[in-house]
Amino acid sequence: MKVIIENTIDEMSMTAMQHLLGYMYRHKRVNLSITGGTTPGRMYEMLVPMVKGKDCFSNVHYYNFDEIPYRAENREGVTISGLRSAFFTPADIAEDNIHVLNQYNYTSQDERIAADGGLDMILLGVGADGHYCGNLPGTTHFGDKTVKVACDDRIKNRLAEEFEGVTEHIPDYYITMGPRSIMDAGSLVMIASGTKKAGIVKQLVDGIVDEAVPATLLTLHPRFTLIVDKDAASLL
Repeated sequence: MKVIIENTIDEMSMTAMQHLLGYMYRHKRVNLSITGGTTPGRMYEMLVPMVKGKDCFSNVHYYNFDEIPYRAENREGVTISGLRSAFFTPADIAEDNIHVLNQYNYTSQDERIAADGGLDMILLGVGADGHYCGNLPGTTHFGDKTVKVACDDRIKNRLAEEFEGVTEHIPDYYITMGPRSIMDAGSLVMIASGTKKAGIVKQLVDGIVDEAVPATLLTLHPRFTLIVDKDAASLL
């Protein structure tokens, strides 16, 4: 595991962007899975002008690693919608280069990725409880590949903020690439910022693997890079 500590979230975002670009400039098909949420927002702001309108990135393909569908299933899910808003649409990413994971095709996700040559890199966030993608504590096991996860009341309460409290939108399940699928990627890059992430960052650096803290498994990956700001590193 490599740990990179930057002073600010802007510096952290710049470093994460440079990692992404390092893959994107390769002279072959590049398969990336990138995270949504608030932490990478600044990174996408920096990345968009670097990518938009440049044919040299036509070899880069994107895969979402989880999806939270709307209960009515009458629109795209939360994850892909967020990625479109933050990056795909402002960067004018071609639709042919966006490979959507959803509730209809998740059973073939791992086979489709393998047929495309595998994921070169996954950019991940991490929760204070150690979750990543949809791998929340108590929901998946280390041996799981891409799975459908049933939502109990605890999980539905967590998902409520994704739907701005509109309870009729909250689904009974969500989709996620499981730990085994994530560990199959060539490289993993995880970003974390703020003091609320300091505890989990310390657990990751301590290197004690515990299924109750899902992200600790990722420290066993041979090419795992953790990029954090000084607040997230405050307990190291």
